[in-house]
Amino acid sequence: MPDRLHYLWRRLRKNRLAVAGGALLVLFLLVAAGASWIAPQDPLVQDLYGRLSPPSGKNWFGTDDFGRDILSRVIHGARVSLHVGVAAVAIALVVGTAIGLIAGYWGGLLDNVLMRLMDLMLAFPSILLAIVVVAVLGPSLSNAMLAVGIVSIPQYARLVRASVLSIREQDYVTAARALGAGDARIILTAILPNCIAPLIVQSTLGMAGAILDAAGLSFLGLGAQPPTPEWGAMLSSGRDFILSAPWVLTFPGLAILLTVLAFNLLGDGLRDALDPKG
Repeated sequence: MPDRLHYLWRRLRKNRLAVAGGALLVLFLLVAAGASWIAPQDPLVQDLYGRLSPPSGKNWFGTDDFGRDILSRVIHGARVSLHVGVAAVAIALVVGTAIGLIAGYWGGLLDNVLMRLMDLMLAFPSILLAIVVVAVLGPSLSNAMLAVGIVSIPQYARLVRASVLSIREQDYVTAARALGAGDARIILTAILPNCIAPLIVQSTLGMAGAILDAAGLSFLGLGAQPPTPEWGAMLSSGRDFILSAPWVLTFPGLAILLTVLAFNLLGDGLRDALDPKG
């Protein structure tokens, strides 16, 4: 395993954009982990006398319409947005992988039913389907995470199913079956480990989409609720001041842009590094 990781790192570091994306992502993770110590002010404390103040030495990113420090809210928003992305991808990864393994390994009628269900979910725009899920469950940050995770399940299910369809015909799977290994053991020891590489790439790229979808739900008022410092909610609350106080939207928007860019760059680099034909 250490040799494989070293080989992966040697291939990954040749891609400067991927390294830059990884470094930027590490920075955001450190900021999120140390938000309570890094943020100069309490993100929830209001100062109505200093509302909509432009960037200054006291408030580097300015203040919002309630006089709250935008820099502190962006820093704490990193923790919220990354948590949403990780939780949503974890839900999609676990459920989607299970569906893909079952459909690809056993095939037949079960495969047809599961894949048609996935096709039905893919027929709707992801953000629209997420809105429907949140509308049924009620607007909240936890429901937004669940909704984004649910709408992402088909991507992982179809990816794993495609891998299983090719892997299950390999000689080592046939040999394991001939030696008396049960279906569960074959799936967990012979098939699933060979699906890890594409799942790593999809999960990294999926984080970017999950953060964007969650921010979109919060922007529409269906995700994080005030006064939670979440980037999408910050954009929503500041949209009325786009001309008079553009800094209210600029900095949370840049945070979303840079985080999504970091995940996309790292995901593209991992895809190239894990490609055996590369």
